[in-house]
Amino acid sequence: MNRFSNILLVVDTEAESAVALHRAVALARNNQASLTLASVVEDPFSELTSAAQAIELRGALLSEQRERLDEMIVSVAEPEIGITVNVLVGKPFIEIIRHVLRHDHDLVIKCAEDPQGAVRTLFGSTDMHLLRKCPCPLWIIKSTEQAPIGRILAALDYDPENMSTTALNRQILEMSTSLALSESCELDIVHAWRLAYESFMRSPRTTLSKAEVDEMVAEEARDRRRWLEGLVTTYGAKAEKDAMNYLNPHLHVLNGHATQVVPTTARDVGADLVIMGTLGRTGVAGLFMGNTAENILAQLDCSVLTTKPPGFETPISS
Repeated sequence: MNRFSNILLVVDTEAESAVALHRAVALARNNQASLTLASVVEDPFSELTSAAQAIELRGALLSEQRERLDEMIVSVAEPEIGITVNVLVGKPFIEIIRHVLRHDHDLVIKCAEDPQGAVRTLFGSTDMHLLRKCPCPLWIIKSTEQAPIGRILAALDYDPENMSTTALNRQILEMSTSLALSESCELDIVHAWRLAYESFMRSPRTTLSKAEVDEMVAEEARDRRRWLEGLVTTYGAKAEKDAMNYLNPHLHVLNGHATQVVPTTARDVGADLVIMGTLGRTGVAGLFMGNTAENILAQLDCSVLTTKPPGFETPISS
């Protein structure tokens, strides 16, 4: 099950990118995909008064960066994997997205930045820009991620009448099953749900008894589990039923808000990678990521692979 065909790996320092490099090479091999290794430098010479000197220094810097990238791939290069090397100049997130648009990459991999400031979070500024605006799936790797991956957690949302959500769930299932097979790891699927207006129905403003509301909650729980089981079964039947049967994913249908349920489940099961959508309105440049997704991401301390719904429009032009 080959999910990716054109992978872009963005590297910073050799030490931070070692895990990401090995991950990208293995993924390219397993998916028979092309791989591009790129770094981004912000031009430090643009303010020089001498244009000739700026050109000379810029050329030397780019040559040094390219040599560094060439050295990085020597230890991992494999004959069947052709690795292209590129050095990009400009604002990192902008140049990464432009490269995706110009070269039709279907996956970006990069190491998590060291965030600046006192707030504890996995992501830095470039990471957040990419999470909001990158048009293709984005895998941000925590520097402590182990290889191989032991457990993947896929988070699915419920909105059966919304075609965008349905398509996004399918993308998440495709990526999670493909990676779980290639990594020979455990797959967990989580869905968070809540009964609408439960607190109101339990208030003195209604005549409903506790038992009646409890039954509504129980019925909603049964409906959501049936929905998730049906979704997984339907996907398996349309894709590779044997693969889904082999993986036998663990289903978690939990009452609560996704902002609490997903991070808690990731910690409880010991997930090495969380795969989720960054739901925002599609087709409207400027609305990039839903608040729920952003709040979940802020609480995760493991690697994440995010994807956006079909029709998403990045505000960055090629």
